[in-house]
Amino acid sequence: MGDGKILVTDDDVQSRKLVTAFLEYKGYGVIEASDAEQALDIIRDREVDLVITDLMMPKCNGLEFLVKLKNIRPQAVVIACSAYGNMAMKSRLFKSGAFFYFDKPINLHELDDQVKRAIEHGRLQSRVSLDRPSFRRRHLYKGLIGESKPMLAIYELIEKVAESDTTVLIQGESGTGKELVARAIHDLSDRRTRNYVPVNCAAIPDDLMESELFGHVKGAFTGAIANRVGRFEMADKGTLFLDEIGDMKIHLQVKLLRVLQNREVEAVGAPHSRKIDVRFIAATNQDLEKCVEEKKFREDLYYRLSVIPIQIPPLRERKEDIPLLLNNFREKFNREKMRDVTGFDSEAMEILCNFSWPGNVRELENFVERQVIIKGSGVVTPYDLPEKYLGKRESSTTAPLVLPHNGIDLNSAMEELENRLIMQALEKSGGNKKEAAALLCLKRTTFIEKLKKKKIFGDIADSEVYSAYGSSS
Repeated sequence: MGDGKILVTDDDVQSRKLVTAFLEYKGYGVIEASDAEQALDIIRDREVDLVITDLMMPKCNGLEFLVKLKNIRPQAVVIACSAYGNMAMKSRLFKSGAFFYFDKPINLHELDDQVKRAIEHGRLQSRVSLDRPSFRRRHLYKGLIGESKPMLAIYELIEKVAESDTTVLIQGESGTGKELVARAIHDLSDRRTRNYVPVNCAAIPDDLMESELFGHVKGAFTGAIANRVGRFEMADKGTLFLDEIGDMKIHLQVKLLRVLQNREVEAVGAPHSRKIDVRFIAATNQDLEKCVEEKKFREDLYYRLSVIPIQIPPLRERKEDIPLLLNNFREKFNREKMRDVTGFDSEAMEILCNFSWPGNVRELENFVERQVIIKGSGVVTPYDLPEKYLGKRESSTTAPLVLPHNGIDLNSAMEELENRLIMQALEKSGGNKKEAAALLCLKRTTFIEKLKKKKIFGDIADSEVYSAYGSSS
């Protein structure tokens, strides 16, 4: 039986009464509202766990209602429905904070499932809000997602560090979010209105790095046809972020050390140096202490940089954040790609939470983007996952088939099996349609027609399929 208070808002009496009766039958407490204004009055006075609202209402449409509702109760969980929905409308809904969307007439069995998910989602949000420390200006932690103890400790450290101009060294594996931490430190500091200047020390050729950092004057060397301001001067009064500092060559490390000590820079070919006021943040995925031992990194520079070290944990050490990350990226890419992937079922979620994610958050984000593009709509199941995430788990093609006690829709089951095999073929072929068709013993033209006809793939353009699998064949 259900447990929760639900507000149903719909000017269509018959539709509202049907949903209300069904939810009351399931054990929920239900409050009815015939229009948005009445619903907002109820929300101001009473606590509800979920709002189910129609989009086409007089006085105030569903989108306007959602915005006003979120202004009153930002944590409100909302399910929207309409007989006139389209992809553009759904995109605006999800951007405004809707949890789920139904086309009318509503499938009551699906409604039951989504109501359970929505209420649980709301309660988890409330629990997290109560359990976690209150960090000021949390909205400035752009892209940093996680409520695990290691992440909460990092948030706390970011706030303390941001208040000073002390040099910070951020260390962690690739894909853990080192630049996001650097950006959060800048955004929370008194320098936030000044320049934040990132420099990827591994991406700039060695012969250009000195000019890039220090700048040069006209005629300093062949090709110097005009004065150039370096990154140090660009960051004056602001923050300079030196990413992949472990890749900086020794001769440049010497010059960087001098800048850190004297707070002066001298452009290549310039007759004198110039004072700068810069906050330095460095990051690396290398073990700098080991680099120091191997004489690849200067010891004095290492200690100068690591006044305050911040170690970002790999995703495998904060697995409790994986569900939050998966759903956050799912909502993000639903909006961006105009898709309607509603979640991950419990078995798929368990598999993904137990995966080691060697590429960390960046790998997880890329995985979710691909799933949203390929799946298009519905719930992600284990059969939708690429083989690398399944490990030694028994393949669906060899698992015994069991007829449920209440029977099965054979046509739907066969359609679902075909969809899964098609996605596995695309995964094995790296997105090459010709190879995927061969794996299924189909002609390429037949395979492409199946892709176009299947609703599970939505309106995916060829370019998106190629992008998702990294192939253009």
